[in-house]
Amino acid sequence: MKLKNTLFAGIAAVAGASALLASNMAFAQKDWPTKSIQLVVPFAAGGPTDTIARLIAVPMGQSLGQTVVVENVPGAGGTIASTKVARAAPDGYTIYIHHMGMATANALYDKLPYDPMTSFEYIGQVADVPMVLLGKKDLPANNFKELEAYIKANGSKVTMANAGPGAVSQLCGLLFQSRLGVKLTNIPYKGTGPALTDLLGGQVDLLCDQTTQTIPYIKDGRVKAFGTTTMKRLPAIPNVPTLNEQGLKGFEVKVWHGVYAPKGVPQPVLDKINAALKKALNTPDVRKRLEDSNIDIVPMDKVSAKGLKSHLESEINVWGPVIRKSNIPD
Repeated sequence: MKLKNTLFAGIAAVAGASALLASNMAFAQKDWPTKSIQLVVPFAAGGPTDTIARLIAVPMGQSLGQTVVVENVPGAGGTIASTKVARAAPDGYTIYIHHMGMATANALYDKLPYDPMTSFEYIGQVADVPMVLLGKKDLPANNFKELEAYIKANGSKVTMANAGPGAVSQLCGLLFQSRLGVKLTNIPYKGTGPALTDLLGGQVDLLCDQTTQTIPYIKDGRVKAFGTTTMKRLPAIPNVPTLNEQGLKGFEVKVWHGVYAPKGVPQPVLDKINAALKKALNTPDVRKRLEDSNIDIVPMDKVSAKGLKSHLESEINVWGPVIRKSNIPD
């Protein structure tokens, strides 16, 4: 009888402790946040991803009542930052913004210490940065049809610059070559800056690059624009057709961005972060500054866990075969 009473007492104590813990957790989630939040960026300051992060950080912080601090953790194509976030405490005080590199990491690197599909909570997509297929100013071709003929006539003599192994500019270029059924001479650089410089100088023939830094050169005629990598023409350069409408059906490459959190963050906290993200993206100043940088805010239905997860899975299926077939980063 004594043993039975002791057992019941033990069970009651455990149940009481569990109830207290659950109550404390519920209170903590309701009270969240009580300190600043870290928004990790996997690249150095100054790039498109960092620009987007800093634009949304302030209004998100205002909505949440705490400062959102941007932390740049560059290196290894974003895998260092991704690992840091995946291993962070699942309390909502560490969140993460990453571009399409989240979808290419599995194919680019062996034995990642995290899984893009299972190591994170999804908060929502944010914005897309379109790309343009560019040619040097004195390239003989003047439109896409002429470019296609020129490439097929010259093959590997045609050079295509990129920002290095695994960079979006390289992936865009490889997808372009795959769709045309050709292999050009691909020239890697340490970033799109020097690649664009050599295109402007006529040292290379082609480059697939983001609109954030190429629109001015297109408008002043210093490079030739053969097509955008979007489904619709871009308002900033309405006279440049899409590659899709010129025969490369379904050709779409956007440097899309999403916001994540470590796996295990409670749903009420995720909901608060998502609400703050949506509010930030609807702030007039943020919308204008992103539009001025030729960055497209995604529709609000995509600023969701479901929208981001679905898009990530789709992009993994698109880029995995392209990367493996091209033996990147070998």
